Amino acid sequence: MIAPPAVPSTILPAQSAMAREAAQAPASARVQIARCAAGFAELGERLRRRPPRFVVTCARGSSDHAASYGKYLIETELGRAVASVGPSIASVYRSPLELGDALFVTVSQSGRSPDLLRLTDAARARGALVVGFINDEHSPLAELCHVALPLCAGAETSVAATKSFLLSGLAFLQLAAHWSGARALTEAVGQLPDALEAASRLDWWPALAPLSRATSLYVLGRGTGLGAALEIALKLKEVCRLHAEAFSTAEVLHGPLALIDPGFPVLAVGQEDSAAATTRSTLARLVALGAVVRSTLEVPGAEPLPTLATAPPVIAPLCQVQSFYMAVHRLAIARDLDPDAPLHLRKVTETL
Repeated sequence: MIAPPAVPSTILPAQSAMAREAAQAPASARVQIARCAAGFAELGERLRRRPPRFVVTCARGSSDHAASYGKYLIETELGRAVASVGPSIASVYRSPLELGDALFVTVSQSGRSPDLLRLTDAARARGALVVGFINDEHSPLAELCHVALPLCAGAETSVAATKSFLLSGLAFLQLAAHWSGARALTEAVGQLPDALEAASRLDWWPALAPLSRATSLYVLGRGTGLGAALEIALKLKEVCRLHAEAFSTAEVLHGPLALIDPGFPVLAVGQEDSAAATTRSTLARLVALGAVVRSTLEVPGAEPLPTLATAPPVIAPLCQVQSFYMAVHRLAIARDLDPDAPLHLRKVTETL
């Protein structure tokens, strides 16, 4: 194992706004559950009374990764197809989509990006039921929604989103729970705040430390874990300037497998559900090819990442991202970077 460079004296882990804000996620999750339970219950009843033909999500960046988590929840628990539609369909191409009898879910921290506003406005005009999961409940995007439910993440000053991603995932979990009426999902909602708190105490830093001198890696996941893999890869790029690509553990066996050489780093997240067996099989193959695999699922030859053994599989991906958040700022510092000031980026990105 390569020892990481010394931490610059001007930037200490305890001073990272990113880590402080990530640590606030459990408390914010409790606020969302208490404040939005009635709204989600009403929405769930509405969707059962008139089920949508399909679901469309509209988001960018971390919000889109939370929507990927929600996609698998809705498809596996509700049996409704979910598609992520690029906002450029409305903002750049100006192509009308037929969205009658669809559920349109828009997810945003700021609620101000012009492309999200245009697609959401178009979706409402074309007959969709528009639901928003938005942190700024007084934003223009919230005003366009038939139903706007606040994330309740509170202020987030670090450029890299943390608690807003986790709170967006919780919003999708609440949506699936109240829509389906499934007891297991309802129980998972109630368990998530404590699980996030416990996950924040799991130490991923020893496993991430060798990446201080890495140049690239793969981040893998499948099913509800794919959104977690996408989010982890984004944060490695964003705050660590580390080229990380996220793939499904099925997709990596196609073209991306050609890049695997001895020593190639792989970070894998996974949950004990129907995808676990195939995920383990893929990771075992990567280990056999010489990749250095770090995994939340137990795989011979892979370095284990600490996880909560008692967490329901449906919330495991969110808990694993929480553990990652509490360590990734240290990786940025080890690479002589400020995790709160990523190069070329700003907090609110407005795209067209």
